[in-house]
Amino acid sequence: MLGCLTLFVAPSSSSSPFVSFNFNRLSHFRPSISLPSTTDLLRTTSRRLILATKKRSVSTMANEEENVKRKLAKLFEVALKVTVPSVVDVEPLVAACTGKFGDYQCNNAMGLWSKIKGKETEFKGPPAVGQAIMRNLPQSDIIESCSVAGPGFVNVKLSRNWMAQSIQRMLIDGIDAWAPRLPVRRAVVDFSSPNIAKEMHVGHLRSTIIGDTIARMLEFSRVEVLRRNHVGDWGTQFGMLIEFLFEKFSNWEDANEAAIGDLQEFYKESKKRFDSDPDFKERAQKAVVRLQGGEQKYRKAWTQICEISRNEFNRVYQRLGVQLEEKGESFYNPYIPAVLEELTSKNLVEDSQGARVIFLEGFNIPLIVVKSDGGYNYASTDLAAIWYRLNEEKAEWMIYVTDVGQQQHFDMVFKAAKRAGWLSTDDNAYPKASHVGFGLVLGDDKKRFRTRSSEVVRLADLLDEAKSRCKTTLIERGKGDEWTEEELEQTAEAIGYGAVKYADLKSNRLTNYTFSFDQMLNDKMGAIVLDHADERALGLHLLQFSEVVEEACTNLLPNVLCEYLYNLSEFFTTFYSNCQVVGSAEETSRLLLCEATATVMRKCFYLLGIVPVYKI
Repeated sequence: MLGCLTLFVAPSSSSSPFVSFNFNRLSHFRPSISLPSTTDLLRTTSRRLILATKKRSVSTMANEEENVKRKLAKLFEVALKVTVPSVVDVEPLVAACTGKFGDYQCNNAMGLWSKIKGKETEFKGPPAVGQAIMRNLPQSDIIESCSVAGPGFVNVKLSRNWMAQSIQRMLIDGIDAWAPRLPVRRAVVDFSSPNIAKEMHVGHLRSTIIGDTIARMLEFSRVEVLRRNHVGDWGTQFGMLIEFLFEKFSNWEDANEAAIGDLQEFYKESKKRFDSDPDFKERAQKAVVRLQGGEQKYRKAWTQICEISRNEFNRVYQRLGVQLEEKGESFYNPYIPAVLEELTSKNLVEDSQGARVIFLEGFNIPLIVVKSDGGYNYASTDLAAIWYRLNEEKAEWMIYVTDVGQQQHFDMVFKAAKRAGWLSTDDNAYPKASHVGFGLVLGDDKKRFRTRSSEVVRLADLLDEAKSRCKTTLIERGKGDEWTEEELEQTAEAIGYGAVKYADLKSNRLTNYTFSFDQMLNDKMGAIVLDHADERALGLHLLQFSEVVEEACTNLLPNVLCEYLYNLSEFFTTFYSNCQVVGSAEETSRLLLCEATATVMRKCFYLLGIVPVYKI
């Protein structure tokens, strides 16, 4: 049951490519579903109403609902065929309206007129085409009224009764009944992907948060998602690390996480030795050969280093509530020779200046798949990963979440896979691969977000700071006296981590992101009827949840869902301010509308990976 949503971070409306990270601004965010003084009455009554309604109703779960936009598109598809039978394969252009004329709009008239103009036709222009489309719409209980505006725009006003019944049906069947239907069954989401022996830093924040949200939205949409952590666990740096491990610890097999200490410092020390000591460098280079040749001693040391790093990563993932399955570079390494052989057999791979490359139309440089020294690189690994994901994991959609600086690399890898016949050349068909690029994390100075000593900010430290600031604020507000220590800790974590996530996700992922704690954390069943204008506005927004999730999934833009959630809180605030709930003649209906809002909000928070709090 929900009384009001306290959510003070507005979606970014700025077109600037810079969004700053400022700790103080984090305090604008509180992902709370908080209740007024009538909490117990509202919660108990609404639950009782829903249970009573369920007892009287037969669940429609088996009859999965399409969203409003799809329902209207089917109606307009019929109308378009009747209106212009000579024009085939016309896709209905239906969109939600923001104007005063209707809730949805069909915008096909102008496009159709351009196709039939000059031919034998009864129409004199787009408005006449729009009028005909409106007349030919089949009867439906969805539509209350229609009108035509401007150059043939057909405006649709939804039926209040149908809207109310649809929301009530969702309360019976559950929010999953509103899950969108996507034309894909299995997808790989490749995200986070830190490097072994290097700590996760603030730069990994965006990939981890955006990737997790994309995975959650796809999972909600009934897509089987393989969450892949493509960690950097293979390469020349491991010779350096292994040799340093041997040198520093005589009993290296017993060197655990506590003994090695800060793995980041361990990496820096080994790199310093590598750069300054020629003998050490030579031993490190030989160690790489022995590791890649499968020599047991070196494999064991490599496994040891990877495990220590993995434990550090998992602690961060646990705090963020993120689940991943690791399949790093080393996993795909055995598949590379066969994959390159297949590409060579298809005449894609050529020799060039001692290297083996794939020349691709539209790019000034070739895609190097074997270096001049005979070694493999990112391209060879990524091509092997695509082959494996298509042939072994049977994925239809592969989504790679990395910074925009890797856009060209993935464009080239995907184009090579298309030339090999692995991916469809039609970007709207499956199987396909998509790169989800995102901008940098910046500080207030509009430069890469770093500590005062110019070090990259560790992600664990950033989360500690977010939680600490939230806890301090809660104690200043007297919650330390009212709550148990456990409640204080859990609430500080939920708000702090949720603020970090929301502040990132609310912006278009392609923009750079300026981190600001100060901005993020600052505080300022019977039957449903929708007779009041604010009831109707809230009901319409609830009904659009499914199509918003579908849009966010299709375009891989989590900020669309953030904007929807923020607007939902605005619609609910207006409704709750203007429509008395408890004690009103419409109490039953409005309690159910409150519960429907809470249900959708909870799902939004879940999809964004944010834990809501229920008191503040």
